[in-house]
Amino acid sequence: MIVLKTSRELICMQKACRISAGALKLIGESVKSGISTGELDRIAEDYIRSQGAVPNFKGYSGYPATACISINNEVIHGIPSNKRILKDGDIVSVDLGAAYEGYNGDNAATFAVGEISDEAKRLIDATRESLYEGIKAARAGGRIGDIGNAIQRYVEERGFSVVREFVGHGIGTKLHEAPEVPNYGTAGKGIRLMPGMTIAIEPMVNSGLPGVKTLSDGWTVQTVDGSLSAHFEHTVAITTDGPEILTVV
Repeated sequence: MIVLKTSRELICMQKACRISAGALKLIGESVKSGISTGELDRIAEDYIRSQGAVPNFKGYSGYPATACISINNEVIHGIPSNKRILKDGDIVSVDLGAAYEGYNGDNAATFAVGEISDEAKRLIDATRESLYEGIKAARAGGRIGDIGNAIQRYVEERGFSVVREFVGHGIGTKLHEAPEVPNYGTAGKGIRLMPGMTIAIEPMVNSGLPGVKTLSDGWTVQTVDGSLSAHFEHTVAITTDGPEILTVV
């Protein structure tokens, strides 16, 4: 069931989303060669809790950490560890969220560690911009397919591929709500977008083939061909005045 939020509920969601955005910004500022993904995770958790919120990923379906931190050919759900040390040339995708007074925020971004390859730069730029193309298409009266089509078209025109096994989602009092928000599709198809809907739009884009696989830890998802992957996400409200990005500092 799709839950339409009232203006009061959107204010509550804004608070959760701002905390999520603040934690992600802090992680981005902390990414550097020599730091462990475990330390980045602690930075995120400490910040979220300092704001009176709780990390909504931690314990979700048994997930053991505050953030999903995925390196290079890892698409999503990489588990932070003190033994995983970032080095120059890596790209690192961070996905995290916060729950505040019963409402959830969720966002993600991919960061460069030092100097990265031209291919990695193009991938990051294309994935980030495809997110904003998807957001522009998230207008009341439109369809879910408009969002996915805008993302897919932007990504594929630049020679990259969209992951299909994992998609965006509705969000509110639950971290994952209806509807699913694919990063591919046909414009004009799918559920109609209505004011009060809140959705997490999150393109996951590979530099090679779109196929992915889940590792034996049950969480980490990698590209099948070993190619690089990038991930960006915002929580967005559908309003009569157009899409509103909630995960901003």
